[in-house]
Amino acid sequence: MDVPYPAGWPRTEAEAVAIQDQLRHRVSTTGSAAGVRRAAGLDVAYATDSSRSAAAVVVLDIDGVEVVEEQTSTGESAFPYVPGLLAFRELPGLLDALARVRATPDVLICDGYGVAHPRRFGLASHIGVLTGLPSIGVAKTPFVGRYRNPAPERGAYSDLLDGDEVIGRVLRTRSGVKPVFVSVGHAIDLADACDLVLRLSPAYRLPQPIRAADRLSREALAAGRR
Repeated sequence: MDVPYPAGWPRTEAEAVAIQDQLRHRVSTTGSAAGVRRAAGLDVAYATDSSRSAAAVVVLDIDGVEVVEEQTSTGESAFPYVPGLLAFRELPGLLDALARVRATPDVLICDGYGVAHPRRFGLASHIGVLTGLPSIGVAKTPFVGRYRNPAPERGAYSDLLDGDEVIGRVLRTRSGVKPVFVSVGHAIDLADACDLVLRLSPAYRLPQPIRAADRLSREALAAGRR
């Protein structure tokens, strides 16, 4: 697929924050999941003994939740780990992997945050704005905000709040199992994002595209392949 690469990557935290502040106003929190047929899961694995990383994109047919295409990219992480700036560590590899994808997905499902971020511009929002594709952030833990635990049944949810602002939902994808934290990345509304996450989580806590991308990224890191 055609992926527009940024003209350059930031070298400092201040430069990275400035880019987030510049781009976050392009985020759209409206849009429908109607007609979505292919969903791509995105994840990055890191070596424990070096700066090496592997990014993975797995495109699935959401009707059968079967793999349509897999792509990876391995390399060195140039940007350090800084809370709130994880996108600058992960985006180069993810964009490279996406550029190799032939079956362009209808939506991107990211292991991380969208607008549930201090500057309302997490990884899911950043990659959605850059690619123009609808995107959703699904995280295992909250980064910002407060919430009450949702009811124990699958499909139950509560609002994730920052002050009076709803920045996501705490969604129960399996009955009696810890919820996930869903936020809009770009070009989809929160209700449709949660409906899609539930549809893509028929048997496990995390959506199948993210599970598949997590597995593939770890395999690519271990193999050292591109």
